Amino acid sequence: MSEAQAYEESHLYRVRHSAAHVMAQAVLEIFPDGKVAIGPPIESGFYYDFDLPRPLTPEDLETVEKRMREIIQEDHKFARREVSADEARKLFSDQQYKLELIDGLEAGQEDEYGNKVEGDVVISTYKHDTFEDLCRGPHVESTGQINPDAVKLLSVAGAYWRGDENRQQLQRIYGTAFETADELEEYMHVLEESEKRDHRRLGRELDLFSISPDLGAGLVLWHPKGGRVRKVMEDYARQRHIEGGYEFVFTPHIGKSHLWETSGHLNWYQEGMYSPVDIEGQEYYLKPMNCPFHIMIYKSAVRSYRDLPMRYAEFGTVYRYERSGVLHGLLRVRGFTQDDAHLFCSPDQMVDEITRVVEFSISILRDFGFEQFEMDLSLPDPDNPDKYAGTEEQWQMAAEALVAALDRLDLSYRRAEGEAVFYGPKIDIQVRDALNRKWQITTVQFDFWLPQAFEMEYIGEDGQPHRPFMVHRALFGSMERFFGVLLEHYAGAFPVWLAPVQAIVLPVTDEALPYAIDVADRLNVAEIRSEVDERGERLAAMIRDAQLQKIPYMLVVGKREVKSGQVAVRLRSEEDLGAMDLDAFVAMAHKAIDEKSQV
Repeated sequence: MSEAQAYEESHLYRVRHSAAHVMAQAVLEIFPDGKVAIGPPIESGFYYDFDLPRPLTPEDLETVEKRMREIIQEDHKFARREVSADEARKLFSDQQYKLELIDGLEAGQEDEYGNKVEGDVVISTYKHDTFEDLCRGPHVESTGQINPDAVKLLSVAGAYWRGDENRQQLQRIYGTAFETADELEEYMHVLEESEKRDHRRLGRELDLFSISPDLGAGLVLWHPKGGRVRKVMEDYARQRHIEGGYEFVFTPHIGKSHLWETSGHLNWYQEGMYSPVDIEGQEYYLKPMNCPFHIMIYKSAVRSYRDLPMRYAEFGTVYRYERSGVLHGLLRVRGFTQDDAHLFCSPDQMVDEITRVVEFSISILRDFGFEQFEMDLSLPDPDNPDKYAGTEEQWQMAAEALVAALDRLDLSYRRAEGEAVFYGPKIDIQVRDALNRKWQITTVQFDFWLPQAFEMEYIGEDGQPHRPFMVHRALFGSMERFFGVLLEHYAGAFPVWLAPVQAIVLPVTDEALPYAIDVADRLNVAEIRSEVDERGERLAAMIRDAQLQKIPYMLVVGKREVKSGQVAVRLRSEEDLGAMDLDAFVAMAHKAIDEKSQV
């Protein structure tokens, strides 16, 4: 059973589903002419979409929440009944959004949320007190089983009906519910900390990156400080890859349509691609993936079994179409750089290569400060075989190879049916950050399809052509997203080795400025990224600003330090280490850099 399936069968899911209905009742009591759309439970709580006569205010949410607690304490039973489509239309005759959903239910093509479904569809409703809604459940037995002290409305956002930006914009109220007040309190603490760590705010405050409306949504501009961090990340990853037997390649940003027809992307992934560009009568596409290009490099020469495995790596920029409503800072963008790798190997090398790359990926993620890992084995949806290339036997063989690698490493995993991409199953490596939030980072994917589609071959020991297998691997996922995750994980206070400015020299007087500049120059020669605060501010202001910029080391220099040739060292944690020789500071900083520690 997948994690999502387990959640849907939990009591907490029922509580949240029921709380969504209670919220809808409270909203309609305040706005009797309001229209309701959909209101499902989600991973962290629930939401409901409304068409209301005016925008909601924070005061409205307080009123709704107060009324919810009253409804909960009145302990109304949840009653289910099945109805015909005509009965449902009569029941919801004044609710235009429900009428549209009923059409989909009657046709047997959609559920009560408008999601595509297979098989027979039963139209059912749930009613408590005065509120009745299209719903298949499940719910708790009565509103009294919802803890009134563990329910909280969180925010209001805009949402287009059916996710279509050309249709009515609704107001979406987000809320959450838990079984105990302590769980709610803990969740609210995480939300508060998450807001402080929001990478979009930190990126602006620390001058790391921006996204300009003049350039276009979902397209990231890396500022010098953000660029420094990215370069350190890339340089480190490059060196580890070279040591790990990878070779770096570089490929174009566009390719002819024939390439994407052969790969299957125009068949299975076209909605994620941008419109073609006409070049001398030929259609070219911006690349959404790097893999077909690496295959072209492989196919540029005859390969022998002695050449295998071959490991190509690239920091390759790709472009994928995302609706503006789902773009989110660095975490969901339209143009991004993948730290991509493709491994070509013989069938008998496959389990070894998968084992090797999973172990390699975890090792690098640990160096960036992550210690908790969870594995998902992403498999096809058994109810929708037409969504996938290849045969059932090929998928079974590929899944067995992934499982064998995980077993070798003694890594537990969850089966995630329906999460595989069209050309093979995959292992998704997820990490837990400082707030215990889960982030999907690395993907390791078995591919039997593209070698077949591109007629890839190698000459075996028997002198005959054989077909290689292929492993796709994105370790960071993308530089943009991984940087955003790191920024939130560290709340902007990067460990010394990643900090854009590792040390700032603070001259107490104008007379100390030449010495401060000399200190910074010597530190930069020693490969410690350093700057001088030359603004002439008071020392307290310079220290405060350096702490706000989350710079690991502040080196104060005044008349005494100029005379002694030392520096007075303060940490961003406000610890004062006092005066020390510059060589001693360099040794201390290098130790922190080598150990990848905070200070």
